[in-house]
Amino acid sequence: MDSIEKISKNLIEEAYLTKASDIHIVPRERDAIIHFRVDHALLKKRNMKKEESVRLISHFKFLSAMDIGERRKPQNGSLTLKLKEGNVHLRMSTLPTINEESLVIRVMPQYNIPSIDKLSLFPKTGATLLSFLKHSHGMLIFTGPTGSGKTTTLYSLVQYAKKHFNRNIVTLEDPVETRDEDVLQVQVNEKAGVTYSAGLKAILRHDPDMIILGEIRDAETAKIAVRAAMTGHLVLTSLHTRDAKGAIYRLLEFGINMNEIEQTVIAIAAQRLVDLACPFCENGCSSVYCRQSRNTRRASVYELLYGKNLQQCIQEAKGNHANYQYQTLRQIIRKGIALGYLTTNNYDRWVYHEKD
Repeated sequence: MDSIEKISKNLIEEAYLTKASDIHIVPRERDAIIHFRVDHALLKKRNMKKEESVRLISHFKFLSAMDIGERRKPQNGSLTLKLKEGNVHLRMSTLPTINEESLVIRVMPQYNIPSIDKLSLFPKTGATLLSFLKHSHGMLIFTGPTGSGKTTTLYSLVQYAKKHFNRNIVTLEDPVETRDEDVLQVQVNEKAGVTYSAGLKAILRHDPDMIILGEIRDAETAKIAVRAAMTGHLVLTSLHTRDAKGAIYRLLEFGINMNEIEQTVIAIAAQRLVDLACPFCENGCSSVYCRQSRNTRRASVYELLYGKNLQQCIQEAKGNHANYQYQTLRQIIRKGIALGYLTTNNYDRWVYHEKD
């Protein structure tokens, strides 16, 4: 019988080779089940004895500096493993259930971030995003649900800025998902008092040119971010809204006034990570062959709101008459499907409007 150490390492290596983003260890009444999330699909890998799964979860908790004796409260932890294929950063999250603890492991390989033109389905959109980096100050906001690729886009823009502009770049994240030795990276640690708002205040005293703020979560952080954007810093951040226009109303909810939004926001990008049409399969890819052999299986699409269209949306939020027209996510995804780049399930998955 293999040791728990060997089982855990084999599990991580298998997830790495399968290009899974998450590992789910889910307890049931008499056993446990292991799932891998590959792209958007949750794939069942194997069943495991109940006792073995408990020992496996305890092992991962020990490695990631969690309290192995505490099973009644949710816990978070992280660690970095060195595999034959390369380094991988793991983020752990436990959740007490009626059948012991459940564990989800986010698998984050430490590899070079692709350039923005390789991330974007349409190259022209990538070029537009890069043009925003020429601004010395202001705010660039990315919106979208969890797992839509916002962090990857932010780091791709960071890589470009490092190469083409001589700027002091500082990031504030929870957690730091991509390690970069050429950038000052700050980890949010609420137990130590490093919240988003406290960390952002400290960063402003560290002479930054460009600030990457993982997420605006509350009114205080929003106000400090806007102040930073108004005082000579370029701020790149994210918000959880359905579309680009929704970011304006979200900032208003946080107490940011219209004048400040007009003065600071350069552009808003609503992002989705969409499945590319497979040249081999018609109705979904094989988890054994295609998902492992195709290096590029997904791409990002962006709904961009900037310039005159952004100003018109702000006028609309003020209650004034507005006349604007920009490509929405709905139109961009339909365009990708019509050109044969995307599968039709992308439309049902990401478009929330009523169908025509």
